[in-house]
Amino acid sequence: MYIRDIIQVLEAFAPTSYQEHYDNAGLIFGNPDAAVTGVLLTLDATEAVMDEALEKGCNLVVAHHPIVFGGLKKITGRNYVERVAIKAIKHDIAVYAAHTNLDNVRGGVSAMMAARLDLQHTRVLAPKRELLRKLYTFAPAADAEIVKNALFAAGAGHIGKYSECSFYHPGSGTFKGAEGTDPYVGKPGERHHEDEIKIEVIFPAHLEGRVISAMLQHHPYEEVAYDVVKLENAWAEVGSGLVGSLPEAMDEMDFLRLVKERFRTGCVRYTPLRNKKVQKVALCGGAGSFLLKQAKAAGADAYISGDFKYHEFFDAENQLIIADVGHFESEQFAVDLFYHILTENFRKFAPLKSTINTNPVNYL
Repeated sequence: MYIRDIIQVLEAFAPTSYQEHYDNAGLIFGNPDAAVTGVLLTLDATEAVMDEALEKGCNLVVAHHPIVFGGLKKITGRNYVERVAIKAIKHDIAVYAAHTNLDNVRGGVSAMMAARLDLQHTRVLAPKRELLRKLYTFAPAADAEIVKNALFAAGAGHIGKYSECSFYHPGSGTFKGAEGTDPYVGKPGERHHEDEIKIEVIFPAHLEGRVISAMLQHHPYEEVAYDVVKLENAWAEVGSGLVGSLPEAMDEMDFLRLVKERFRTGCVRYTPLRNKKVQKVALCGGAGSFLLKQAKAAGADAYISGDFKYHEFFDAENQLIIADVGHFESEQFAVDLFYHILTENFRKFAPLKSTINTNPVNYL
């Protein structure tokens, strides 16, 4: 098994196109064509984690946080990022990160948080835009079904919980082949009129290559006419945060105690109680204050995330309870998610969970 095989599985679950513009998800260091000796899963690729990888014979570290966010102009070992880079390159340890793409995917980090509280009927809190494309193509009426089925098999045609979604529209197309062409119908040098079907399907942007390839492979024409259009639509299946409902409404302090227990945190910072039951809960892994507006708009009784600043707590305005469990604490279950993805796809291969607690924050 090769590093590229691990990457392919991880990116099938959380495509890098889902990451935010500032992020650096993907292979940070290493050769994707190298054979895998072992995989170590962690939240942060720290120096201690790299030492652990060496000790356990792992030449691939899969982390949630990218060790490199911006460009490295010098690598002299003056800080922990540069020292990790030196150690990784020196010992041929590849480092891969799935960060905001793992946050934004429907079953990602926020879903792991939601599972800790048994939230039901969850939906994405802030769906992302511009991740969908629409394909228009034109096929002879007799072959339209073959082309359409090939597009569906390649991943096109999904809208929410519905699959095989398309639109057909009959019409007439014309073309004239030059000398040396081999048209499917008609003769070179003569204008031909053909009854055609216009096919429209939606697909995720990261599948464009596969969808176009399937269309070209199954389309009968020598030259295929098609258009790919970028859509502004929000995609309800991909985006930041989740909101859902507890199985039963809870008293506020009982809820906060449950949060403290389930997220294994030494501290929950929270806003004033409202003397109301908690039923609907919004959450987001990492630094989630940017989603507070969406949490309030969703009618959440509580919002769980990390890294709230002092003045941002005032923004709750008694509309909900902010429960700050900490950055590490909200994302720690990403390691379990990595483990589940890899063990489900590689039944005879066992990745290792790091035993290093990389949380830089301690509580007295």
